[in-house]
Amino acid sequence: MSDAGINADINNGTPAARHTREQALAEIFVVLADTLVDDYDVVDLLDQLVAACVNLLGVTAAGLLLDDHKGNLTVVASSSEETRLLELFQLQNNEGPCLDCVRTGTAVTSRDLDADRSRWPLFVPIAYAAGFRSVTAVPLRLRNQTIGGLNMFCDSSEPVHGPDQRLAQALADVATIGILQQRSVHRSAMLAEQLQRALNSRVAIEQAKGVLAERNSVDMDVAFDALRRHARNHNLKLTEVALAVVGGEIAPDTVPVLRRP
Repeated sequence: MSDAGINADINNGTPAARHTREQALAEIFVVLADTLVDDYDVVDLLDQLVAACVNLLGVTAAGLLLDDHKGNLTVVASSSEETRLLELFQLQNNEGPCLDCVRTGTAVTSRDLDADRSRWPLFVPIAYAAGFRSVTAVPLRLRNQTIGGLNMFCDSSEPVHGPDQRLAQALADVATIGILQQRSVHRSAMLAEQLQRALNSRVAIEQAKGVLAERNSVDMDVAFDALRRHARNHNLKLTEVALAVVGGEIAPDTVPVLRRP
């Protein structure tokens, strides 16, 4: 089922919709759990995590910041190009709900961004101009260690709360365990190397998106959808496809682009 179809069913609130939601939740938890026993692409994993938040929790957009183990936060996943830029704005201005979430290791919620302008004077006008009216951020944490934050934006004054916020936290917690699980073997060196690979992968993905967008005259979101779909259709890791596009091993015109109406 397409993302749009999943969203439509979930919003109907029917028994079929609840079944669809439960099935989709089971699938994303299986994907997250697979990181405990199998080699995986952490960037693709986190992209699936933000997509699941949009599809299952009714949020408008989602983004994710990850610590590189040197105290530097980086955007590693976003549901749209606009969200990625908003997350980058938080980092560049050292201000925003996701940064507060990472610093405190606790969830941060704003039901009305306009009322929180004094809290985030630089961030709120940009988020408001992008059409967002509320936000919820939950930490990527394991016990007392926080390695990132998951930011969820809504275009109404209805932030993620109650059971859905607990579900978002559960998804973030499982993803965190998948990222950190090899520390018991190689501790910080392995984590730093893994996170550095994730950051390098994100650079390659952004470059590949740019190539596809330029060659096909589409926006970055459409280009990313094409990149991810090509990876899944050919059972390849997202990073592998991105590197192949950037390196010329995969010709841009062989990656089908579905133009949005």
